[in-house]
Amino acid sequence: MAINKNAMIRYKVLDNCFRNTGKKYLVKDLLNECNKVLVDIDPESSGIERRQLYIDIAFMESNEGWSIELLRERDGRYVYYSYADPSFSINNMPLNEMEIDQIRSAMEILAQFEGMPQFEWVHEIMPKLKLGINKEVEQTGIISFDNNQYLKGIEYLGRLYNAIHYKKILLITYQPFNASAPTDITIHPYYLKQYNNRWFLFGYNPENGKHDWNMALDRIVSVKEIEGVFHQNKEIDWAEYFEDIIGVTKPEEANVENVVLQFYGKTGKYIATKPLHGSQKPKWLDENTFEVRLQIIINNELERLILSYAESAAVIQPKSLTDTLKKRLQEALKYY
Repeated sequence: MAINKNAMIRYKVLDNCFRNTGKKYLVKDLLNECNKVLVDIDPESSGIERRQLYIDIAFMESNEGWSIELLRERDGRYVYYSYADPSFSINNMPLNEMEIDQIRSAMEILAQFEGMPQFEWVHEIMPKLKLGINKEVEQTGIISFDNNQYLKGIEYLGRLYNAIHYKKILLITYQPFNASAPTDITIHPYYLKQYNNRWFLFGYNPENGKHDWNMALDRIVSVKEIEGVFHQNKEIDWAEYFEDIIGVTKPEEANVENVVLQFYGKTGKYIATKPLHGSQKPKWLDENTFEVRLQIIINNELERLILSYAESAAVIQPKSLTDTLKKRLQEALKYY
């Protein structure tokens, strides 16, 4: 039987009512208790009808539910509902088939994140729960996420994650793209960010005093913990840090600018459904021209994103961005 969040809430409300020895519940009382909770959660909810309540009770009594033993105590024309055993509760019952299916579905989704340090427990706990991955689903697949287990540097992800969690200072041997040899960098790690299928580590670099030093994991050669007093992050709120940019690059002394872009044809329809940035203010100028206004810091990632739409996009303002992209397109023509 399919089950949604509201159904589970109703079952728990009914469970509390059935085991309450201090009050007798008629059907109308059970209905009121369920609807009161549903309206508290969602003020726009219209609650459930009596027919749904009977369906819920029948499910709780079934083998697919919890096989509850329910007393129907008659007093004249009234019928009161309660558990035969007041100490019984569905919360104390072993997982039923419905709950196992729910957990299995959730585990199958989480298992897609294999290699991610936060989800290593999934594969460890599977055998203990005796759930396993459904073989048919495992072979055919019903959902997939962008998660490249073979990405260069991914092997450091777990170690870096733990270093952030336990506040460990790291000495990282790093090989920048534009350097002929690797260099050792001390970093107090604060944050991990994924962008465009690459991972980046942010932290405090004591050599230059920067609190948002940025390192791509695929350029890391080695990682070693070193002793010292960890520099606590009191300067940056990472939830806000990325609000004004696309990607991970935040140029020093850069300010938020008004950026106006136009996209044409099918690309305009695509951008309308997949905004470039949270600040996007869209407007159709005509059936073929979609304009967006952004409040954003201009960085390399924004430039690359605009260029990826080639002949289907144009920068209207600022002129400095127009000139930069025009120059990059002219340079690109040399290779054709």
